[in-house]
Amino acid sequence: MDFDLTDKQRKRFAGVLAEVRDRLGRPDPPPGTPFTGAQWKSAAGIGLTGLCLPPEYGGGGLGALDTALCLQAFGQGCPDTGLVFAVAAHLLACAVPIRDFASAEVRRELLTGLASGELVAANAMTEDDAGSDLSRLSMTAGRGPEGYVLDGDKSFASNAPAADVFVTYAVTDPGAGFLGLTAFAVPAEFPGVSAGEPFEKMGLGGCPAGRVGFRRCEVPTAYRLGEEGQGTAIFQHSMAWERGCLFGAYLGVMDRQFARCVEHARQRRQFGHRIGDFQAVSHRIAAMKQRLESARLLLYRACWLIDEGRDHTGAVALSKVAVSEAAVANSLDAVQIFGGSGYLTATGVERQLRDAVPALIFSGTTDIQRELIAREAGL
Repeated sequence: MDFDLTDKQRKRFAGVLAEVRDRLGRPDPPPGTPFTGAQWKSAAGIGLTGLCLPPEYGGGGLGALDTALCLQAFGQGCPDTGLVFAVAAHLLACAVPIRDFASAEVRRELLTGLASGELVAANAMTEDDAGSDLSRLSMTAGRGPEGYVLDGDKSFASNAPAADVFVTYAVTDPGAGFLGLTAFAVPAEFPGVSAGEPFEKMGLGGCPAGRVGFRRCEVPTAYRLGEEGQGTAIFQHSMAWERGCLFGAYLGVMDRQFARCVEHARQRRQFGHRIGDFQAVSHRIAAMKQRLESARLLLYRACWLIDEGRDHTGAVALSKVAVSEAAVANSLDAVQIFGGSGYLTATGVERQLRDAVPALIFSGTTDIQRELIAREAGL
């Protein structure tokens, strides 16, 4: 087994990290406010909005592991984790299913703009009464003169207030449960599409999220993704990429967080000693390192399995649980290591905790991932 990155991967990582620090290292506006057009263009200029999209559409043509590594560099270099999340959600939950399941006509229409960042994409799946139960979606897609007519509401779509295109899922066969879902790529300009105002959220404020309504929205058949009834499989495909690659960003955040905690423990003095000399602090830092490196190995393995075309469901679920729980636990430890200053918003330490908590929920809750792990174990 080879646990080392290639020279090409290391150079790409270093290049992305340097560019992110140069262009986005000093957030403007401050973290916690929705991303600006200038921030989005900066991320796109680095190539982050098209990492795994085909080169013929302006993308980077990267596999899952290399995409995760670039997002790791993005998370490490950019203090606005909300912006990082917004770009990753655009790429993985939206551009990936368009890349893999859209008609040739729609790929030509949308992928170049998605790769360049000219278009912003939002994934509109979640509904008020469905949550993680895909069989309970209520939005419908009935047959219309040109294809389908979408009717319904989505309750929580990241990037929705800024989106130019929505990847969404609707019921085409009410009697088929989760096998009756169909996926669509819907430009925001289509009549009947409306996005609500950004939610006020606990964290990831740089990523605006809101409701999306579809009212008698006529969608030509060409904008259907895959075949009718294939929606659940398409969603799970995109979630494998999101759960595997997006959480690379949290590895980057934890790398930056860990280095800062070590530096603080070296410099901060209490009772005549560096606080890092006290086991209460040094052991806490050791635990942070253990969680980080364990999560890193699981994530890299999950992405490698995706790239190899092997069964990756259980590995991706293990990775998602490990990274998200490490991000929360390490952020709590960071607040305690910094003490009172870690509780102040000006230091940014507490913001890392607020940005980490949603990782336990989005892309499938931790409880859902544990169910997947248990099934893979044969229960």
